[in-house]
Amino acid sequence: MNATINSEKERWDDKGCHGRQHNQKMKPYLVWQYLLKNTDKKHPKKADDVATYLEQDCGIYAERRSIYRDIEEINKAFIMLGQGCTAEEAEEILEEDEYNEEKVILKCKQGFYARPINYTANDIRLLAECIYSAKFLEKSQADFLVELVCGYVNEFQAKTIKHDVLLTDRVRTNNAEVINSIDEINKAISKKLNGEKHLPEKISFKYLKYTISDIKSQVERRKGDVYVVSPYALIINDGYYYLLAFDEKKKMFTNYRVDRMKDVNRTGEPRDGEREFLDIDLKSYMQRVFNMYSGDERRITMRFINPLLDTVVDRLGTKGVQYSKSDERHFNVSANLEVSPQFFGWLLGFGKRAKIIAPDDVVEKFKEYVDSVRGMYEDKEV
Repeated sequence: MNATINSEKERWDDKGCHGRQHNQKMKPYLVWQYLLKNTDKKHPKKADDVATYLEQDCGIYAERRSIYRDIEEINKAFIMLGQGCTAEEAEEILEEDEYNEEKVILKCKQGFYARPINYTANDIRLLAECIYSAKFLEKSQADFLVELVCGYVNEFQAKTIKHDVLLTDRVRTNNAEVINSIDEINKAISKKLNGEKHLPEKISFKYLKYTISDIKSQVERRKGDVYVVSPYALIINDGYYYLLAFDEKKKMFTNYRVDRMKDVNRTGEPRDGEREFLDIDLKSYMQRVFNMYSGDERRITMRFINPLLDTVVDRLGTKGVQYSKSDERHFNVSANLEVSPQFFGWLLGFGKRAKIIAPDDVVEKFKEYVDSVRGMYEDKEV
């Protein structure tokens, strides 16, 4: 590489000007990327630093003055793209840009530094945190995606972001097929593929579960039987991806954890349940299906102490839900909910601060649930 650089330096014409050089057209882009990855306001780089990088890492000879011209052209190009103006208009804007409001590469006493376009380091930090909080992603997939989004900030910000998000360890899946499964499901649901009309189709898969004999790995449910369902929506809840699908045999919608799905494939068969899906309000569906477990839907009235109002609204929302004052210390709420052990468990967590008021049969079922749990501790047998 040094021989190449030296030969480039020796290519001077009779007027003492540098002759045509190799790869000069890509130089402005390389300058922009170098400053974007290696600088910020606290860590500027001099033009000589940029020139050294171009020579040693890219094999492109550059004078300091040419770096200045590249930076000017980069700023001009971004103004043209951002404001939809001509090159001449962009030059006028740069001349009037006293406070560096339009420039993407700024100058200071110590050199130059770049600032990101249309996003901040905090935006990237939030994306990285969302990735690491996604329990449906296998660790290596999460690490890869964080590296990907951190590529949009400089090295100093990237180190800080990756350090911060790694401070919290989370239980996550060990199924590395998740990304491919999501892609296959989205294709099955889509009404247009590769620019052409597509009829939504069924998918097939195997479903996994843990066993006490090997808690670190999962085995196939139903001895490896293949599930065939009609997919309708992908829903994120509590850090997990769920598939809402119609089961033609059961004549009902069911939820499946995507990270527990294996060998997901499109079948080519048109999906069922179109009419039934039109009757579902996804937002209210999420509110009433606690922890993605289903049961019989009923209109239930409950009473809570007043300090729990925020907690109840966060869980149940306001659409189709009625709130009213019960007395000075309590409020009532009526909502369509799935009567299931998961719902009873959620309510039981409030102890004496919450109570089911109606209907009577649901009250009785809750009593039976409480008695069955208590009975486990009264039984002397282990």
